[in-house]
Amino acid sequence: MARTPAKIPSGEVYGSIIDAALRLFTRHGYFNTTVPDVARAAQVSVGSIYHHFKDKEDVARALYLDLVERLQQALTQIAGKHASAHDRCRAVMAMLFDLTESDRDAMDFMLYAKHRDFLPSERPVCSSKPFETMRRFVQEGMARGEIRQMDVMVATSCIFGGAIRLITARLDGVLAEPLPGKLDEVWACAWRGIAA
Repeated sequence: MARTPAKIPSGEVYGSIIDAALRLFTRHGYFNTTVPDVARAAQVSVGSIYHHFKDKEDVARALYLDLVERLQQALTQIAGKHASAHDRCRAVMAMLFDLTESDRDAMDFMLYAKHRDFLPSERPVCSSKPFETMRRFVQEGMARGEIRQMDVMVATSCIFGGAIRLITARLDGVLAEPLPGKLDEVWACAWRGIAA
């Protein structure tokens, strides 16, 4: 059993648990990770985990909701900085590419984890608030005449689908080059497919 080291202030224990769970869930999978594994990786006691969380599913839920909230905050900032659908959607793509490079575990967990298997009461990631916001950016672009009239799911898939596929190729090690260097080319193709 791991013990809480003096170097982790009690207020940071929750964050240490979430960070450790993210690393372990992405590297070994949710079902192959135990609460004692998370405790060891977080350098906290098992009791500390149960002080903050009901069980492993509760840890996974907190992690999932934290990542969804972080994405939503980034999208809110993008909406505040950019008025057009063109600029908003390009900024979303840039943010996702940057996040893939700076926090691979977060992107891996969001895109690869089968959340329904261990969080059946949570909405699937493609129905989460950040993905709804991305669809709203596209829908607003249609309303303003920037984007051709079409099914909003089709348009959203056209604009972000290629970028998400490149993200998975990068996470899988198929694409060696950092994604931000691909932004202009991917963006040009995506926008041409839906622009009015």
